[in-house]
Amino acid sequence: SDRGLTPVDNPSALFLSERHGGTSGSVVVCTMEGSRPLLLELQALVAPTRFGTPMRVTTGLDRNRVSLLIAVLEKRGGMSAQNADVFVNVTGGVQIDEPAADLGAIVAMASNLKDSPVDGGTVFIGEVGLGGEVRGVSRLTQRLAEAEKLGFTRALLSKRQMESVVGSGALALVGVQTVQEALYASF
Repeated sequence: SDRGLTPVDNPSALFLSERHGGTSGSVVVCTMEGSRPLLLELQALVAPTRFGTPMRVTTGLDRNRVSLLIAVLEKRGGMSAQNADVFVNVTGGVQIDEPAADLGAIVAMASNLKDSPVDGGTVFIGEVGLGGEVRGVSRLTQRLAEAEKLGFTRALLSKRQMESVVGSGALALVGVQTVQEALYASF
């Protein structure tokens, strides 16, 4: 502020404060910043390309990782983005350096491809493998507690990891094994 640095009690709430619900291509993911869980909005825009080679533009996620996720979405999720420009953005200027946002990125791209919004009360937590499998992530209990604290009502995560979670409270856990199951549960 104009008076210097001021503490931010809840960074997740700050990053989600300008989020508009009901928009296709927008999801919330939970990542870790050090030992602190951080909920962030991840946006995707998939539009027909006007040039010969489709563009892949990312902000906040590794470009190569997003290209890999597009290939998984096409091969394992049954959706085609090969003739489309794909833009993926993590709002707030945050850089995500862990694979826990993979599931959210795939669902965001599919949401925009279908032009179908995802439930705004859902948080996505999971790594996605080349076989389309949804894998568990570290510190899941902390991530779920942060999502619940911010009023989220549902979490999509690895089915195998879901079975080991204790005390999820009011947060409904939806376990998925594959990208196809995740897409089905999201729309």
